[in-house]
Amino acid sequence: MTMTVNTAITGIDDRPTTSTKYLVALDVDGTLVDHDGVMSDGVRAAARAVVDAGHHVIIATGRSLGALLPIVEMIGMRTGYGVCSNGGVTIRLDPSLENGYEVIERVTFDPAPALNALRDKIPGARFAVEDAEGNFLATSRFQDDSFGIEARGVDFEHLLNAEAVRVVVNSAEASTHEFSEAIAEAGLSGVTYAIGWSAWLDIAAAGVTKASALEVVRSSLGIAQSLTVAMGDGSNDIEMLRWAGRGVAMGQAEAEVKAAANEVTTSVYDDGAAAILRSLV
Repeated sequence: MTMTVNTAITGIDDRPTTSTKYLVALDVDGTLVDHDGVMSDGVRAAARAVVDAGHHVIIATGRSLGALLPIVEMIGMRTGYGVCSNGGVTIRLDPSLENGYEVIERVTFDPAPALNALRDKIPGARFAVEDAEGNFLATSRFQDDSFGIEARGVDFEHLLNAEAVRVVVNSAEASTHEFSEAIAEAGLSGVTYAIGWSAWLDIAAAGVTKASALEVVRSSLGIAQSLTVAMGDGSNDIEMLRWAGRGVAMGQAEAEVKAAANEVTTSVYDDGAAAILRSLV
């Protein structure tokens, strides 16, 4: 599935009127919560204020659905949208639904070519696949909080036959440099991928990013591109920051992430997200 993403980067006036409603896309890890998974009181209060003001807040995260939902609850969202699995899954929040949400988009792909390309390239590699039903299948007892559920252990060949939304590759043995070199040597094609701040790789379908999913939601809501705000800190946020009318990088982000943004706030440990959120209310 191919989606076209606009990349306008015109600025947004930081002094909103009461009638101005923004689409506000927020990364989670390294933005709303620190790398220990803690959301400060200041960030929580600022995010809740933006929600209460009626802006279209969208959590946009690499986390899978089960790990997105607690963040939605923390900031008081009961309606709206969420983008998870780096754009592979989009949900609509609605308190009238049995679970309080429904999946409205799930973009899948064949993981076998990428898995085969990486299998022998990364020392001590562990693999996990989020499948089309929202399950996680993993080798080597691979578990992570970002999965949102407990992964079921399978052999590598089982992963090759899955219909994937998200593929995760991790190594406890390779350095970040070694890991990045191995990814480059693998020559991945036909997929979209982002390398994390550690020896971590997320893979999605070709053309699928947080930005591509957000553009679909923006278009459906009829929000002007100039009224979009996005905030993030990782390489998987670069397309989203370029897409937004106002793209904000966190202070601890790498240089390439900051270069994609219109502005840079302070770090997650200095409540950088709170300062930007308060500017919208």
